[in-house]
Amino acid sequence: QVQLVESGGGLVQDGGSLRLSCAASGNTFSVRAMAWYRQAPGKQRELVASITDSGTTRYAGSVKGRFTISRDNAKNTVYLQMNSLKPDDTAVYSCAAVAGYVTTWGQGTQVTVSS
Repeated sequence: QVQLVESGGGLVQDGGSLRLSCAASGNTFSVRAMAWYRQAPGKQRELVASITDSGTTRYAGSVKGRFTISRDNAKNTVYLQMNSLKPDDTAVYSCAAVAGYVTTWGQGTQVTVSS
């Protein structure tokens, strides 16, 4: 079983930056991909970015060029660097780890971008 703990959310002004971290523990050797999702009030959860164990990344069109996902395998940690933040980026951001057919979720961290 995998446990995830996110950190790094907060309040930032329009155009600002934040870096989210997701630390994994437990059965991490089985994890093949990790991702960041977000859910804004009244909206469906959406995939923001993902990274496989081989380093292949994928981004939602709305964040491409502004957000960067990366991973530190030695620390079992995935990061989401968010630059040029916009009010539309306001949401609860959650980390997910995929191991086979099992997806584990973190508790989520709030990101609020003020205009």
